[in-house]
Amino acid sequence: MTIEHLDRHVVIVGASLAGTRTAQGLRAAGHTGPITLIGAEAELPYDRPPLSKALLTSDWSEVAVAGVRLASADELAEAGIELLLGQAATSLDTAAKQVGLAGGGTASYDVLVIATGAAARPSPWTPESGVYQLRTLEDARAIAQRLALGEPIVVVGGGFIGTEIAAAAVGLGCPVTVVDPLPEPMARLVGPEIAGSLVGLHLRNGAETRFGVGVADITGSAGDLTVELADGERIAASSAIVGIGSVPGTDWLEDSGLKLDNGVLTDGRLQALGVEDVYAVGDVARWPHAGRGADVRAEHWTNASDQARYLATALTQGVETDYASTDYVWSDQYDWKVNAVGWRDPAGTSVVIGDLLEGKRAAVVHADAAGAACGVVTVNWVRALNQARRLLMAGESAETIADALRQLL
Repeated sequence: MTIEHLDRHVVIVGASLAGTRTAQGLRAAGHTGPITLIGAEAELPYDRPPLSKALLTSDWSEVAVAGVRLASADELAEAGIELLLGQAATSLDTAAKQVGLAGGGTASYDVLVIATGAAARPSPWTPESGVYQLRTLEDARAIAQRLALGEPIVVVGGGFIGTEIAAAAVGLGCPVTVVDPLPEPMARLVGPEIAGSLVGLHLRNGAETRFGVGVADITGSAGDLTVELADGERIAASSAIVGIGSVPGTDWLEDSGLKLDNGVLTDGRLQALGVEDVYAVGDVARWPHAGRGADVRAEHWTNASDQARYLATALTQGVETDYASTDYVWSDQYDWKVNAVGWRDPAGTSVVIGDLLEGKRAAVVHADAAGAACGVVTVNWVRALNQARRLLMAGESAETIADALRQLL
């Protein structure tokens, strides 16, 4: 799996983390041909995790915004990477090897890398104004301006993004209510063993929760919204921030002939199924995960970075093995740090080490249905995370990992 000639033209659609790191990785690995990086936004490539974390509460100075950039225009130019920003891809012709662009032009390629990521799932509630969603730098700026007012906020969605925004809003003095139809929304991310502790963290910091009930409607306008819940309760808010999942950026590929199913389906080496010279990386790629035994689309920063590195190496030097994900994700919740590596098998078992109430640190070791260790979640415990990652990679049993973490206590 290599580019036949290192001088072929590589076009990367998506100036995301995965797309930008692929471009940089190709050049660093010795690719000598043209590299074109196409981005729908007019912004230089930037990192997305800070959008729901530090950037929301920053001063939005040039220094703060520059801190989230993945590369400057000068750095990309010096690497010989051509930028086409503000030009969304609209179509793909794999026979002609051309990408159609929103402005009416086309980009021809020898090798295509699809890195169009994922977008926030559209809000089903569309009042005149006052409903926000977070995916882009512009979205984060708009939300930050609302949070700075210190007015009541309703966050719809209790996942990592929603609760990180809620924590930022509380820190800025906003009365906050988090709504989610699941009784313990964090359970799907960290498991039920410590999900309740994370809910308690938000309550202790002053946020209110309405879990186990969905939103029926949002009416009004910015500064005067009413969020109506399925049980009839009505919550007054200045703004509502909706985080109810995401959808992969594949609309422009509907007529391309690529196999699409919750992302671009690829083989184990990230090549689009049944098509030569087309690859997918990052949030838009759905590849066969060897550990889980199923196709997976992972919206993790680490996965996007790892896939970019893998593909850049594969296309320039060749690889002997399929892509293997590190399955690592993290979240900042007030002053708590949540880290997860691997995954949780709902049919498996889990064991808790530590106590979040007394010791303020804990870990959960997950085993799959066959009893093999498959993942670990840690809260406020970096040493346990590092130890667990090493032992997971070494193939140690769940019992061995749990015993090792107990020793750290």
